[in-house]
Amino acid sequence: MDWIEVRIHTSREAEEATANFLLEMGAEGTSTADPEVLTRTWKQRYGEIVDLDPADYPEEGIWVTGYFSEAKFSEELIHRLQEKVEGLADFGLDPGPASILHRTVSEESWASAWKAYYKPTKVTSRLTVKPVWEDYEAKSKDEQIIQLDPGMAFGTGTHPTTVLSLRLLEKYLNTGDRVIDVGCGSGILSAAAAKLGAGRVLALDLDPVAVENAKKNIGYNQVEDRVQVRQGDLLKGVTGTANVVVANILAEIILLFTADVPRVLETGGTFLASGIISQKEAEVVDGMNRAGLEVVERIHDGDWVALAARKW
Repeated sequence: MDWIEVRIHTSREAEEATANFLLEMGAEGTSTADPEVLTRTWKQRYGEIVDLDPADYPEEGIWVTGYFSEAKFSEELIHRLQEKVEGLADFGLDPGPASILHRTVSEESWASAWKAYYKPTKVTSRLTVKPVWEDYEAKSKDEQIIQLDPGMAFGTGTHPTTVLSLRLLEKYLNTGDRVIDVGCGSGILSAAAAKLGAGRVLALDLDPVAVENAKKNIGYNQVEDRVQVRQGDLLKGVTGTANVVVANILAEIILLFTADVPRVLETGGTFLASGIISQKEAEVVDGMNRAGLEVVERIHDGDWVALAARKW
């Protein structure tokens, strides 16, 4: 079967939102080509990026590519994607050129091409993200390996918002903690929480495709005994409590449920929020303050911000 490859030229800060648009509209998978990898200085070499061709990357910005079955593709889909990407400016995200190209590719080409860009990556002092098809062994007894197949959900562990989330999880999660992962995507944060010692993790996502893919990734990491993945709309219907609530989603979505966080967060617990563009930081901090949460740490990566807030 042939597939339709739809490539969107956008900005780094719009990567996850653009990938989400593609998935919402029926893409069976996404990949990102970021020219930053061509000039990156790698502190450790795992054979992860070699012989990269500059022709496979844009000169500026990034390419986010989605793959659609012929049955799901239409010219109307391209028009709708164009409107959605250009509309990111209304949410404080730079849409970049927002240009869209498409072409027909064979199933074999689609199945293997995007994997060339995804290799084992050490994302924090203790966490390394490894695609399930790559061989990699831990370099020390403290290193935890998260096995991941992004499949039809995004969140490979290399995007700044995900790395910031993992850094905060590593710092604030204590052994035995109960965790709620809101908008779990590929399940990477839930798997990481379990690997870092969480006693129980509830992973929630509104997208049923993300839920199924997260379940697979939890299985790859052999932490099914501690991680429950289910479909859910933010914190609606959640009756249990947690020591840590983590969310790596857009600021606008974080603000939709921040007031509900104290209901499920234990006293002394921590709310970790990432996916916040710097222009929205003050707005999210204000929302946390109004909910009775105190911001105790802010970390940055470029234009992205992640916050740790406590319930006292």
